[in-house]
Amino acid sequence: MSSSSAALADYRAALTSPGALVPALASALARLPIAMTTLAVLLYVQRVTGSYAVAAVVSAGTLAGESLGAVAQGRWMDRTGPTRPLLLAAGLYALAGAGLVLAIESGAALPLLVGAAALSGLVRPAMPGASRSLWARLVPAGPRRDAAYSYEAISLETFFILGPALAAFLVTAPWPGTALVVAIAGMVIGTTIFALSRPVRTQRPSAGGPSIGMLGALRPPGMRTVTLASLGFGLVIGSVEVGVNAVATEQGSPTLGGVLLSAWSVASVVAGVLYSLRPWPRPLHLRMPSLLAAFAACVTAMALVGPLASLPVLVVAMLAAGALITPQVTAHSLGVEATAPAGTSTEAFGWVVTAAVLGISSGQVLAGLAVDTAGAASSFLVGGVAGGIVAAALWWRRGTLAPRPAEHLTAA
Repeated sequence: MSSSSAALADYRAALTSPGALVPALASALARLPIAMTTLAVLLYVQRVTGSYAVAAVVSAGTLAGESLGAVAQGRWMDRTGPTRPLLLAAGLYALAGAGLVLAIESGAALPLLVGAAALSGLVRPAMPGASRSLWARLVPAGPRRDAAYSYEAISLETFFILGPALAAFLVTAPWPGTALVVAIAGMVIGTTIFALSRPVRTQRPSAGGPSIGMLGALRPPGMRTVTLASLGFGLVIGSVEVGVNAVATEQGSPTLGGVLLSAWSVASVVAGVLYSLRPWPRPLHLRMPSLLAAFAACVTAMALVGPLASLPVLVVAMLAAGALITPQVTAHSLGVEATAPAGTSTEAFGWVVTAAVLGISSGQVLAGLAVDTAGAASSFLVGGVAGGIVAAALWWRRGTLAPRPAEHLTAA
């Protein structure tokens, strides 16, 4: 059997493992709105206020709240199991989401909008970490579990791209809050079904117990390096999300943003599957800085063609950048597997997600300010420069991920 066939067989075996179907489907429903929500809030507020800068600040509030909630929920799940934390979070998120919609509709002052957004993010169910940690229970260690983790990375990245695309389409409905309400409903329903599924209900705390202390799963230097990589990735993603929709607005076609982001998702998924079969650079400590540097360079190229309003060229640059998205998320997942202390897998992945959403929120704010002051193309330049800086920092810290005796960082 060829290496490609073997890899695809591992994907199939992981996804058809006993008990995997219900939580996998529920997790997909709950995780799709993760990135959809941030852009839904941004576009909803922008339609109401007319300002990208204000909208970006409110959207960033959502992500800032989530950055705190994801780690706290992850640590709680490592200690008690996921069902109770997820069910409580789902109920609180439904209430907080309704409050955010009411605040936007009533034209509340900016501080109140940001507070409502931050609260909704704080209680949003930490599904990525919960979903990923379940595979260690469902699939034995080895190629099948590696394939399951790759599936998590590929599917999560698909949702990070398809979510904004769906939000961009739904926000053009007669009521611009449609996208946000759909996202909230999907998260609540998917999380509830996932939490009540039998494999999740019977999941026990991780062996060895979670780490104690302020840093928790971030104690190893390598884990901090993985988190930094996720932060840089988010900075670039956030700037592109704002820039693409700003370009679409400049072109007089708001739905064009959804089309462009959908094309980005296709490149991301296809390239991610192919890359997982033969990753390069193979060593993880070289892969992370190289992928982020190339990603930043492609997004910078988008800024150079943007002022020319050459959409075909912009699409080509986007597809090139999109091909580098899923390989990075897969590398982050492998980094967690290699560096997280025993018993902290959910919290560790929560830190990675937290870094990504903080990066996205910061990228959105910086890009929103750039769009309001210098035009749509400037947002791509902001993201490219920020990503390049973080890539340089990763190269400087690459030794924290380098293989050591009796330590093996497996390839994707």
